[in-house]
Amino acid sequence: MAVSANLSWTLEPGVLIGVAIAGGAYVMRWRAVRTGNSPRPAADAPVWRLCCFLGALLGTLIALVSPIDALADQLFLMHMVQHMLLLDVVPILAILGFTKVILRPVTRAVQDLEHRAGAFASPAFAVVLYVATIWAWHIPAAYDVALRHPVVHVLEHVTFLIAGSLYWWHLLSPIRARLRLGGMGPIVYMASTKLFVGALGMGLAFAPSALYSYYVHHGRVWGISAHDDQSIAGFIMAVEQSLVMGVAIVVLFVRALSESEREQQRRERFEVA
Repeated sequence: MAVSANLSWTLEPGVLIGVAIAGGAYVMRWRAVRTGNSPRPAADAPVWRLCCFLGALLGTLIALVSPIDALADQLFLMHMVQHMLLLDVVPILAILGFTKVILRPVTRAVQDLEHRAGAFASPAFAVVLYVATIWAWHIPAAYDVALRHPVVHVLEHVTFLIAGSLYWWHLLSPIRARLRLGGMGPIVYMASTKLFVGALGMGLAFAPSALYSYYVHHGRVWGISAHDDQSIAGFIMAVEQSLVMGVAIVVLFVRALSESEREQQRRERFEVA
């Protein structure tokens, strides 16, 4: 049965208030660094960092307030777009919004939390959590329950944000971590994740039948069948992972080479001295 696309805005108060608080707190700290006693305000709080954090807030609104949220109840492919925003785009932009100086008021608290978390603060746990979160929520039974129960749906979104934030924190954090990924570690970290998540995306794309009863029995939008909807969603996941992870691997590889070159230059200067 064909139905009209729901293009309404959700305007969830909790999301709007949370975004407003996060944005206000960040802008206040960014301005404090820019106008404070920092010897290099343009470097410690550049405009592009502000743009990244504001982009993360915009991504959050697009995922949870815009018509994408309403359409996610009608189309698997729009739900997948929502998930990819929460898992990758929002955490990446949010973390890129920070520098060591901007984070200075909470650096000690973050380091203490990392120390108390032990193995849960390790890169290995971040990989397991990221992959397990995606796979677990795409089990048909779990996926259908989340779509039918608002509280479970909120939990799903929260776990995506947590898993994505922890995963990208190990790669992009400006604070030196106790368990730091060095050398080719970031490349292995990224490649292993891409393999498992990409496999899920391709599995959904080439599944012989629709797996999610919620969408099978839901009215169809834009003439897209439940099976085609699922296939497109799977391709979105696989392509997004390839693009985001591929770009990140290239950037991290170049950064690793640059760090190696700088370390070699420091050793040469030390030997000369």
